[in-house]
Amino acid sequence: MNEPKSPIFRVLPRQVDTTLGAALREWLPGTSWSQVRKLVQGRRIMLNGNVCVDAARRLRLSDVVKLLARPAPRVPDEDDVRVRYLDAHLIVVEKPAGVTSTRHAEERHWPARRRQLQPTLDELLPQIILKIEGRRRRKGTPPPVHAVHRLDRDTSGLMVFARTHQAKVHLAQQFRQHTTQRRYVAVVRGHVKAQTIATRLVRDRGDGRRGSTSAPGVGKQAITHVRPVQRLGDYTLVECRLETGRTHQIRIHLAEQGHPVCGEKVYNQPLFGKPIPDESAAPRLALHAAELGFEHPVTGERMEFRMPLPPDLAQFVARLRAEAKS
Repeated sequence: MNEPKSPIFRVLPRQVDTTLGAALREWLPGTSWSQVRKLVQGRRIMLNGNVCVDAARRLRLSDVVKLLARPAPRVPDEDDVRVRYLDAHLIVVEKPAGVTSTRHAEERHWPARRRQLQPTLDELLPQIILKIEGRRRRKGTPPPVHAVHRLDRDTSGLMVFARTHQAKVHLAQQFRQHTTQRRYVAVVRGHVKAQTIATRLVRDRGDGRRGSTSAPGVGKQAITHVRPVQRLGDYTLVECRLETGRTHQIRIHLAEQGHPVCGEKVYNQPLFGKPIPDESAAPRLALHAAELGFEHPVTGERMEFRMPLPPDLAQFVARLRAEAKS
């Protein structure tokens, strides 16, 4: 059976700064406001590759809107977040795919009701902490946690958040000085050899995407150590260890070597080139933060955590492995 097509809409100059709801009414003639709200709240609308449940979201010229034939999976909530370690200074959790680590700068002024439509991990954690510590619900906002590193929305894995200013400063320093231990597991297209990728990354490589540059003195150094773990037919299960921690570093480095991560929707094409086909049917971006190590900001104790592949990626790898043997 053929899958229903999902219409894609691009924002016109005259639609810049209009709401998503208003644009949808224009793109879908005859659709009422109530029908538009039902589409948005029913998780049928994707904005730039991410589900958007806010009809009041203001659009930019670069935005791409997609109407899904079926509702997207629900947003992870408190029950989907597993706490691995908690004390008065920090919390280590297993981040599920589908939730953003922190609120984007342009969203921080949103009222609480609007943010609750799609909460971020750092917004969920205070309530999780209150439940674990058995405190009674207090009036006002629970004490916030502080992010010292991030994972992309569709990346799962281990994260640490600081609970105090002292812990935030100490942990952030470790990430800046690259003394933390981080290992990622990914499934990529093609056959990958062991290598160390070292480039300088810039925010815009020339087409609006982040990427590497050869221009002297420009960009920030990024170093990724890649080791193949297992061939899976036309794909490879790889292990990546970060020596630096730039935004989208692993995704960019692997894609620039001609091996985009399965499920990649941003760095799946070379500069001004055509997208590299992905026939893997990955359930999402096949990238997972499997190991995290750091020094406790107060006791100085070495903390190390490991997390196996979550069910969706474990099943994906098992399928590729079975297909490779058949």
